Amino acid sequence: MNGYDFTFAGARLTALGSGALWWRERRLLCVSDLHLGKSERIARRGGTPLPPYEVADTLDRLSADLERTAPETVICLGDSFDDAEAARALPEPARLRIATLQAGLRWVWIEGNHDPGPVNIGGTHLRELTLGPLLFRHIAQDGAEGEISGHYHPKAALRLRGRSLSRPAFLLDQDRIVMPAYGTYTGGLRSDAPVLARLMRPGALAIVTGPSPVAVPMPR
Repeated sequence: MNGYDFTFAGARLTALGSGALWWRERRLLCVSDLHLGKSERIARRGGTPLPPYEVADTLDRLSADLERTAPETVICLGDSFDDAEAARALPEPARLRIATLQAGLRWVWIEGNHDPGPVNIGGTHLRELTLGPLLFRHIAQDGAEGEISGHYHPKAALRLRGRSLSRPAFLLDQDRIVMPAYGTYTGGLRSDAPVLARLMRPGALAIVTGPSPVAVPMPR
């Protein structure tokens, strides 16, 4: 399993190359910002059409992570759906696929700003969730400790073979983790954006995703 192991708030965690977070002790897999149905939402609002494959691609990658880790609990850390209508408009094969992935698992949908209300798609819908030393919520809050959040879709630059590549990244300091977006069409915010530079403490790391995740000083 390709990943970067680290300790946060006393919990031993692994940042997977896919952008998922694995907590082996609790058999817990966390993903953030799937934004399922984004292509449908853009088309519905008259935007430039996108190929309608992002739901299947995102679920394929999630299925692979579930197979690798065999979790007991899955937390989707908000903005799992691009909006409430996108959740309702999911095609039946996608809904059945999600139900199959959920089978036998404790599945938690954390409330996001795109999907603030519960969806009729199985699992449990919560505003936030505390497990042991860790607090799972969608948007980081001031004064938090042991917080794991998403929302900002952070990305960081990494130099490989003389080239600079920007990839989704986990941001990590002693108080919080900001998760990368997991969804196929989500885009990202560079870690040197003012909102992220203010949010993360000096000395924060960026764990850059990909085939071999690597931790670098968070670019500012």
